Amino acid sequence: MSSKEIVSAVKYVSRMKPEFMLSEICGYVKGDVSVADVYDALRPLAYDLGIRLEPAGNDYRAVRLPPAKPLALDEKERSAQDGFLASPIVPEKLEKLMERYVEKKTGKAWHDPAVVEKLRKAIAEQKADYWKEGRKRRITYETGYSILGYLAYQFPVYFAQSEHIIYGLASDGLLKDRMKVMDAGTGPGTVPLALIDFYRRIGRGEAVIYSLEKYDENVEAFNYLVPAYAEGTGVKVEKPLRADLLSLKADDLPDDIDLMFFSNVLNELGGDIERKAEIVRAMAGRLAIDGNIVIVEPADKVNSTEMRKLVIALMNKGLGVYSPCSFIWCVRCHPESCWTFQEREDIKPTRLMQKVAEEEPFRFINTDIKYSYAVLRHDKLSREKYRVPEKAKFARLSKMKDHVKKHINVVAAVMSGDLGDKADHVYKLCDGTAAKPVYAILPDYHTSPENEALKTAKYGQIVEIYGVLVRYNKEYDAFNLLVNRNTKVKGVKEQADTS
Repeated sequence: MSSKEIVSAVKYVSRMKPEFMLSEICGYVKGDVSVADVYDALRPLAYDLGIRLEPAGNDYRAVRLPPAKPLALDEKERSAQDGFLASPIVPEKLEKLMERYVEKKTGKAWHDPAVVEKLRKAIAEQKADYWKEGRKRRITYETGYSILGYLAYQFPVYFAQSEHIIYGLASDGLLKDRMKVMDAGTGPGTVPLALIDFYRRIGRGEAVIYSLEKYDENVEAFNYLVPAYAEGTGVKVEKPLRADLLSLKADDLPDDIDLMFFSNVLNELGGDIERKAEIVRAMAGRLAIDGNIVIVEPADKVNSTEMRKLVIALMNKGLGVYSPCSFIWCVRCHPESCWTFQEREDIKPTRLMQKVAEEEPFRFINTDIKYSYAVLRHDKLSREKYRVPEKAKFARLSKMKDHVKKHINVVAAVMSGDLGDKADHVYKLCDGTAAKPVYAILPDYHTSPENEALKTAKYGQIVEIYGVLVRYNKEYDAFNLLVNRNTKVKGVKEQADTS
């Protein structure tokens, strides 16, 4: 008896019947084969075979599934997700699981003073390592308290930002109602937990989650938290593959992956951009033809800029960028000057974080949701399809030095939230051509219905700006585009809809 024979028999029977019992397969296979043998052979292959296996007494029922289709969220599901992300928290069930894991690892109550003090020490050491540069920078998760410190300090923020990205993919129609997901460098399962929570909230959808992880302590935390949180959902969790991304063989990965995450992991590898790009490119070979790769990094200048350089390197290797970059002039950008990130509503600190931060909140409270990200694909699909029309009267941002003290028209993506204050609203602009940073400056007293689209533009949205004054900021070696009450700002989608 071989697995190949069993799979061949299942393919044959499933073409004829929408559902069947695994005991039926035994009759198609040579030798003495039990239902348990058939189940063991099929369980890891069920997703690819397009069947669901359901217990039925001493047998299993195999149900043929329809082809996967885009996961279209209805108004109720969008409302539920919008409400959660407006004031995100780590859900109570997951928070209790984390507290129990701390108690399991330490043998003491999660709020025991000795445990809390060790958590503070672990967090302080991780923060110190994070800000080191070059060869001195070595971020590892080899001890139990390093993982517990991560759960107390970093996890809530990374969990929330993952939910934002997942919801964004769903809103754009890039998720399927049945998916195969790979999380590279999963840690204790941050991205899988966020995906499971998303499915819990909308109450439907199926996924099988694969993951890669280097450290034993992370794998232990993953195995405790993720399968337990997935119970009662349509998410199936495979045990993490023990692997180092630096030595991984892409052939060891499952094929036809619909969604691949690299969340806050590539910056920890060290090495040059080309090496990281080759790792991602090799793994992208296991991506489904319409699959998506998500790369997420911290919002600080170094990591954010390095991530943009990595994206350009991946474009040079044949991948396309879906978002947030749009390359509206059909030229490659200058990532060395591109510090841009998404900012969201703060997450509420967990009980564990609050306990650790009792004496020094400024040091141990971590709730800011700021991150840099990119979504890449094999095809040329882009979230923003706008390209500057031929002979359009817009100045490229690379030519701002030729227009200082002049009023001009520009078209660009809004690549930040409001970086200013109550007096002056400031937004990073990008059209893919600028070698120096360019900002739109809108004094609050100049806000008008004509220019308000600048303030309401979503991250990555393209806007056309008419009649803006160019100034050079010598202190920051950047260009400021001064918007006044007579300046007109139009979102290109809005313009296309009304033209």
